Amino acid sequence: TVVVEHKDRLGRMNVELIEAALSATGRQLVVLDDGEVEDDLVRDMVEVLTSFCARLYGRRSAKNRARKALEAAAADE
Repeated sequence: TVVVEHKDRLGRMNVELIEAALSATGRQLVVLDDGEVEDDLVRDMVEVLTSFCARLYGRRSAKNRARKALEAAAADE
């Protein structure tokens, strides 16, 4: 049994595939707080927005790491 508080903590998209794989092997997924929207279109939009936000924050983090590396290299010269 796999226990998660929210489905989105297990994966951003296609959690249903993970659920199917677990049930095919005799296991189950237990979601403690199932406060999700049942409408497929709304759920899909939330998943897409979550993915875009993660990509944006990842780019910002990479940009900050690159800036710090350049500053460190310049300080060593």
